[in-house]
Amino acid sequence: MSSEKKRHAMRISYRVALGGIVAALCLVTMFLTGIAPMLYIAAPMVAGVLLLILVAEVGTSWALLTYVAVSLLSMVVTYDKEATLMFTLFFGYYPLLRPWMNRISFRPLQLLAKLILFQLFLVVDYLLTIYVLGLPTFDELAGWLLPVLDVGAVIVFLIYEASLSGLTDFYYHVIRRRLMR
Repeated sequence: MSSEKKRHAMRISYRVALGGIVAALCLVTMFLTGIAPMLYIAAPMVAGVLLLILVAEVGTSWALLTYVAVSLLSMVVTYDKEATLMFTLFFGYYPLLRPWMNRISFRPLQLLAKLILFQLFLVVDYLLTIYVLGLPTFDELAGWLLPVLDVGAVIVFLIYEASLSGLTDFYYHVIRRRLMR
């Protein structure tokens, strides 16, 4: 086998191995929602952040493939289907989509696009949670509770958005430099 073929095979092996490790970490994170149900929002967020490692090391296409695999496997192996829904509908792909959304140069328009995407996720998640998963609703409180929950969710999203920026920089400037020594 020529040295070029060996290098190519090694690069593919590295990508597959790293994708498998990140997928396993994502699944373990999602599985934690069955052990600690209070993590049903945080676990999908953390699992999505783990995909940033793949974006940095092997590219967005491999991260997207891993996202699909984790989404499908989460539906089968995790207990909390609502957390799986959150990962599949938003937190799994948003860290992959975010660099393209950051290309919008006018910052208010960039934030508006992100908030519209997040609001769309909230509506779809709410409808699927009720009509597919069959979880109870707050019909008697819906008049005032849903707007309050929406504001809270937007605040959590804005914190998540800021955290993604910081975590991405931290990975590139600290963790990756130490690993590449």
